Amino acid sequence: MKRVEHLQWCKNRAIEILNNGDITGAWTSMVSDLSKHEETRNHAAIELGMMMVATGNLSTSDKMKNFIEGFN
Repeated sequence: MKRVEHLQWCKNRAIEILNNGDITGAWTSMVSDLSKHEETRNHAAIELGMMMVATGNLSTSDKMKNFIEGFN
């Protein structure tokens, strides 16, 4: 699978979890799935997102969805 395809797969899975009301699970899924592909394993959004989660900046479904959909 190419990088762009894998990234979209990660986003789709995370958004599905988020749509079921699990903000933390969506983030966990995103990080886990990004680590499964050589080209996304060290994606900058992982570190940025971790900091944002820790500071409460991704505490709502809307904020998390915008973050997940916003990076490439």
